[in-house]
Amino acid sequence: MRQTWRWFGLRDRVSLSSAHQAGASGVVTALHHIPPGIAWTAKDIRIRQEEVRTMSQGALEWEVAESLPVSEAIKTKSKEYHAHIEAYKASLMALAEAGISTICYNFMPVLDWTRTDLRWPLPNGGTAMRFDLIEFAAFDCFILNRDGAADSYDDATLEAAKRRFSAMSDAGKTALTEAIVAGLPGATESWTLTELGDAIACYADIDRDQLRRNHIEFLSEVVTTAESLRLRMCCHPDDPPFPLLGLPRVMSSAEDYGFVLDAVDSPSVGMTLCTGSLGASPGNDCVAIARKFAPKIHFLHLRNVTRDSEQKPCSFFEDEHLAGQVDMVGVIDVILAEEARRRRKNRKDAQIPMRPDHGQEILSDLNADLHPGYPAVGRLKGLAEIRGVIAGLSREAVQ
Repeated sequence: MRQTWRWFGLRDRVSLSSAHQAGASGVVTALHHIPPGIAWTAKDIRIRQEEVRTMSQGALEWEVAESLPVSEAIKTKSKEYHAHIEAYKASLMALAEAGISTICYNFMPVLDWTRTDLRWPLPNGGTAMRFDLIEFAAFDCFILNRDGAADSYDDATLEAAKRRFSAMSDAGKTALTEAIVAGLPGATESWTLTELGDAIACYADIDRDQLRRNHIEFLSEVVTTAESLRLRMCCHPDDPPFPLLGLPRVMSSAEDYGFVLDAVDSPSVGMTLCTGSLGASPGNDCVAIARKFAPKIHFLHLRNVTRDSEQKPCSFFEDEHLAGQVDMVGVIDVILAEEARRRRKNRKDAQIPMRPDHGQEILSDLNADLHPGYPAVGRLKGLAEIRGVIAGLSREAVQ
């Protein structure tokens, strides 16, 4: 596996020299300052490439674009749809011109990923990101006050959410709201409650089947460009992999991926296998999913989760990379076998880029004011553990 590191640009407090020292060989980044629907230009991409080279003292290159965002206009097929499709194609062409061939994107409506606590205290003194279903229901029903929110939860969850909300201080309500609507790491925008409500309203007439069709139509629009440029587009799964805020989710399971990848069968269309996102659903077996879609896996996010229950939806927190309920060793074993198969076929993408996704804040991370989920020491620990698994499995394979 190609060992990479996510970097959010010059505002990222974790330096690329630290990433290099941690063992990373390449960089995963994006042009976070450019809004969805606006084309990335060759000039902007070159600037970011030079920043990567300069900040790493020539040791690292920008290798994966994560994410090239799909706009809400594309997801909902609203009035700016065609202009945003053309901008997306232009971005693909500019990335290809710069030599960047792996492009990660997602098709989650409104919010890209959702947690209720960005720094949940752990027994060892560290912190982790957590999704608490009760707290999310409290936000949905009593802070956002979404119409029909109560219908999204069973009676026990709704009653627990009422009690939790009643016990919350004003500071607690603010912290919960900020955790949910703060926007993506590296992004310059965030949501207000009014903006979030308006964005949700745009999906009033879009159910799961329609959003699926919109995803397939988006891929059908851009796949010819991607193929001509020999790009690898890889969709990230929903995070968490179940519906939130009354919005549909369409990339949450093996069945979802199979539906899309069968509909747009192309070497340029594949999967970002995120073990943490998929692992948050009790019904997802990440080893089986890796095995089923191995030839279509273009990018890997390796992290682990521990769920509070085996019901869906459920609460979970981001555990250590080799702890939790995802069989990380099993997933890596499947990927190493797939890479060996690709090498036998002389595929140029035989080495699949991987990054240690997220990480618990430990040691010096705790006072460093870093992007939630993207600490220095916590990710170094995760990468070291993953590298140990790779070394062990590789040694077994040659004995």
